[in-house]
Amino acid sequence: MNPLFLTVTLALSSFAISPREDVATERVDLIEVNHFYDDQGRLVFDQLLFYDWSHDDGRYQLRAWRMVKNNAQLPQRNWQSGGYVAIWQDGDLLRKISAPTIRESWTQYDPELTEREFLPKERRRELRSPKTLVAKAK
Repeated sequence: MNPLFLTVTLALSSFAISPREDVATERVDLIEVNHFYDDQGRLVFDQLLFYDWSHDDGRYQLRAWRMVKNNAQLPQRNWQSGGYVAIWQDGDLLRKISAPTIRESWTQYDPELTEREFLPKERRRELRSPKTLVAKAK
């Protein structure tokens, strides 16, 4: 059995067995897996980019990004509900992000930096923080 599939399956089954308040579950419109390479064609880093569709601008707007620290963090197909899901430990928080669409890119520029030209970092709708989750639970 694929070790990545096993990791994701175990993580998903833990939701059903014992729901945790410290699981941040969110939905975005698009998840991008980006592989950033330097000028010599060497891999510098992999990152996940999370986008929401902007009807006003007619384009995907970057919401947030995270570095890929291990392969278990990569989005997997969700065969039950369709779409894709990425699950990983984000600090003290277990994060689960789902999206109906995924894309993969290989670039020699950082899409997150480029997106700042369209929507400044300060105006992005970030992923929920642990503080937001605690406030919502009260």
